[in-house]
Amino acid sequence: MRILILGGTRFLGRHLVDAALARGHEVTLFTRGQTNPDLYATLERIRGDRDPQKDGGAGLAQLEGRIWDAVFDTSGYVPRVVRAAAERLAGAATHYTFVSSISVYKDFARPGIDEDYPVATLEDESVEEITGDTYGPLKALCEREVERTFPGRALNVRPGLIVGPHDPTDRFTNWPHRVAQGGEVLAPNGPDLPVQVIDARDLAAWIVTLAETRTTGTFNATGPDQPLGLGAVLDACRHVSQSDARVTWVDEAFLLERGVAYWQDVSAVLPEGDPKYAGMARVDVSKAVAAGLTFRPIEQTIRDTLDWDRSRPHDTPLKAGLTRERESELLREWHARS
Repeated sequence: MRILILGGTRFLGRHLVDAALARGHEVTLFTRGQTNPDLYATLERIRGDRDPQKDGGAGLAQLEGRIWDAVFDTSGYVPRVVRAAAERLAGAATHYTFVSSISVYKDFARPGIDEDYPVATLEDESVEEITGDTYGPLKALCEREVERTFPGRALNVRPGLIVGPHDPTDRFTNWPHRVAQGGEVLAPNGPDLPVQVIDARDLAAWIVTLAETRTTGTFNATGPDQPLGLGAVLDACRHVSQSDARVTWVDEAFLLERGVAYWQDVSAVLPEGDPKYAGMARVDVSKAVAAGLTFRPIEQTIRDTLDWDRSRPHDTPLKAGLTRERESELLREWHARS
């Protein structure tokens, strides 16, 4: 296949490139050249801004007269901008994959949410500022634009937390990194706190497969296919790194009272006591599994993530997780109360 990737040099995008090349496909990248500009130097690269309001629309104009079998859109966040690219490519590509988000749903008030659950909406659909409140609804509107422009030829993939090497958020990387350091590790709630993650390489390989078969429709794409608790993740981190880490489970109310932010300070997990998150880490992925999505062992993801993390400069600050100082402070206070 001839594949055009809108993005392709950051996290999932680069894993999509690797997966496509491994399958013998021809890849063209459309990027602004701002992230990892020297990556994939041997591939065809079209440099430009996809926003038609930038540079007089010169970026998308470079796609004129070209033909591709498949498009992978990893960089669409604003409906107007997604619409412009989709319309430009409607007659130039056979199949369009839009990488959306599990955050499109109107809420997560119950476990087992599937693809038919209502999506979030915006009162003002012209809003383009991306915030915690608008990110999901904007992605849902982007899906709508792709479906409208590529009727019967569109694939909308809704990933949960994407993890693995080159993750720019560190939300999962934080745990292998911290456990490998050893000592007493603060963890929230208890070992059964649910976790749903998808290795970027598993997601990328599956997306390429769906494009090859011209699969259409909408799929939740997170994992694994069996329930996973934070305790199992931390045990796997300890096993992989052979550390002497000791986990201390700290009560949710205690952490929230002290301003600890779930998902960020205690990363990759959400508070159990808030009913609006009841289904966030319990999303139904059976449709994706039936369509061939598979999951490598969590130990492999942890090992490869840790190897990548160790390849970075030693003073690279993590973007998620408690600082060691804050963790120690909370643990001292927790033990004093117990």
